[in-house]
Amino acid sequence: MNEDMMTDEERESTEGGARSDRGKGVFHIHTLGCQMNVHDSERIAGVLEADGYVAATAQQVEANDVDLLVLNTCAVRENATERMYGTVGLWARLKRTNPRLQIAVGGCMAQKDRERIVRRAPWVDAVFGTKNIPQLPGMLDAARRGDGPQVEVYSDLNSVDYFPSDLPVARASGVSAWVAISVGCNNTCTFCIVPSVRGKERDRRAGDIIAEVQRCVDAGAKEVTLLGQNVNSYGYASGDRFAFSKLLRACGTIDGLERLRFTSPHPAAFTDDVIAAMAETPNVMHQLHMPLQSGSDRILRAMRRSYRRDRFMSILSKVREAMPDAQISTDIIVGFPGETEEDFEQTLDVVREARFSSAYTFEYSPRPGTPAAQMEQVPHDVVQERFERLHDLQEGITADVMKGFENRDVEVLITGRQGKKDSDTHRVTGRERTGVLVHVGVPQGMEIPRPGDFVTATVTHAAAHDLIADPDVTAGQTYAVRH
Repeated sequence: MNEDMMTDEERESTEGGARSDRGKGVFHIHTLGCQMNVHDSERIAGVLEADGYVAATAQQVEANDVDLLVLNTCAVRENATERMYGTVGLWARLKRTNPRLQIAVGGCMAQKDRERIVRRAPWVDAVFGTKNIPQLPGMLDAARRGDGPQVEVYSDLNSVDYFPSDLPVARASGVSAWVAISVGCNNTCTFCIVPSVRGKERDRRAGDIIAEVQRCVDAGAKEVTLLGQNVNSYGYASGDRFAFSKLLRACGTIDGLERLRFTSPHPAAFTDDVIAAMAETPNVMHQLHMPLQSGSDRILRAMRRSYRRDRFMSILSKVREAMPDAQISTDIIVGFPGETEEDFEQTLDVVREARFSSAYTFEYSPRPGTPAAQMEQVPHDVVQERFERLHDLQEGITADVMKGFENRDVEVLITGRQGKKDSDTHRVTGRERTGVLVHVGVPQGMEIPRPGDFVTATVTHAAAHDLIADPDVTAGQTYAVRH
């Protein structure tokens, strides 16, 4: 086609060597951080696909045969910042070998450090904030026209009217789906940067949430996870402290929704009605991730965490009384400013008593702009030594918890396969009802289950953080598939 005869849209679709089967370009998104970031990446993908972009295959990514790389960043810990600049630096080399490649950086670090990113990485074409996802396609168009690096970051996050779930979505899984029920956070934890990069807490209408869950189920999802910075404070702004338990029960009436999970609740707002809703609603899984952060009341006070050790342990006791099979995980920060050996020993005591199924343990990382960054820091070698002690303790507890699954039958929602397709050993992978990862061996001669199927099988081996179920049906072990 003669270029003079092309429309603007056709000319744009071929710029930089893009072909018609690539739409406006082939894109790949790399996500750092929490589940909220993972879900945001699905919204980014949805916005890009709605504008004519095409998601890259794994082979295209490996071959650097892409037109757009998007980095969705995290700002919670310093290592996430280092990973961001490391990744962007690597992509600069890819850009030198692929002239059509565009690079965009979004998410929490983009919201916080937009000027620094542009200064340190001038090869980045677009920097967009946590609530600027809708502007991304237009920013890329402007950069492609030669208008230079584009930056769109709202300084007043609370003035933005739209809710992220109003945007198109390209879900990463057809089996499991994320559904946001709120955004932002109203807490003032001294170590946390989230409120400044996500804004104040804002709830969605319950009807909109239920409608989205229903759409996920209609599209084939068997499992939905409700997301929020503090899911159980849902409804507090409107004065309804029972709104979250009502939402759980309402989701329990959705036909076809087999499993419902949520993350993450805050101990201060975790009430008995939520425990009752979990125990009494059949499709709500007995899985709870509730951040402890520290077992020392003195440190919790310095963190501005509005609960104390006894309150936290009381919740765990009530959860286990109502749901003896519940698997409870947590977050713990080691080396918060001012933490003494006595404070740390109190954390170890809570871990021994609570017997978490797993714990995400972190060395304290000062975040600029937070009150804790101005406090007296614990020496790094002390923090490292404490971290290792906590890690070893929790690893032992986790191993015991995993061991308790051996010889038990578990129902696993299959999400994929393990290993190479041409392997003689066929294993499928998924999670059992309380969230533990399980690799299930398929008995010889039986059909390999597909994602979305449910397999009930006998656990034959407990690994460090997951389970193996290689049942021998001739020996009376269970293996059954439900489509």
